[in-house]
Amino acid sequence: MKSIKIKSVISHLFLSVLILSSVISNAQSTQKNPVYVLVHGAWHGGWCWQKVSKNLRANGAEVYTPTLSGLGEHRNTLNKDINLDTHIEDIVNLIVMEDLRNVILVGHSYAGTVIAGVADRIPERLNKLIFLDAMIVRNGESALSVHPKEAREYSENSSKSSNGLSIPSFPVEAFGITNKEDAKWINERLTPQPFKTFTQTLVLKNPYGNHLPLIYIACTNPQMPVLKTFSDRVKNDKNWKHYSLNTGHDAMITVPDELSALLEKISK
Repeated sequence: MKSIKIKSVISHLFLSVLILSSVISNAQSTQKNPVYVLVHGAWHGGWCWQKVSKNLRANGAEVYTPTLSGLGEHRNTLNKDINLDTHIEDIVNLIVMEDLRNVILVGHSYAGTVIAGVADRIPERLNKLIFLDAMIVRNGESALSVHPKEAREYSENSSKSSNGLSIPSFPVEAFGITNKEDAKWINERLTPQPFKTFTQTLVLKNPYGNHLPLIYIACTNPQMPVLKTFSDRVKNDKNWKHYSLNTGHDAMITVPDELSALLEKISK
């Protein structure tokens, strides 16, 4: 009898260990590393995130840096049909086709308009929205309409050289780049921005951000006046968290390590 009881106790202990191991294993399997989709701004491409994506991946994150239609390595596809909806669909399609979930969606500059549209369509796949020195374009507005009159006129006039196809890039200095090597590298990669991506209005069917956490990162040295307007608007808004980096507009180029660390901090 004593032998039977001992065997029974051992059997129960063994079963308990198996159950505990299974619970721990399942818990570990559900703890996924962060998933980032980093969306570049106007005239740029996925190339601008090289240093940041390398940093994030080194710490275990899954990182996607898509290039929007008509730009970067897709400049050969530039045509008059590319508009804001095209760019929103670029990111929606990436997230859906790769079956990404719990995505930390980052939009730089013009891409603030893009990620707002993405959130309106597939909020169930997103974790939070991070606006990196980005435009805050609301329902019925466009990337062009939120700019001062002088900037709108510049964009409209400069597009005439391509018969309304695209807008030539601003000088690299406008992006806060002071390092000569960085400036050369960026100048070799900037491409014209499809004009309709700036003129088409953003149509949202849900509240801005679609109930996702909203984060704004301002680049303050120097800070573009139009972007300061957006930054100041959300700085004291209880629906937003606000951070700043002491650098120029292209923070992913000028301070990639600091930006990577901040993204990791925000993602936790």
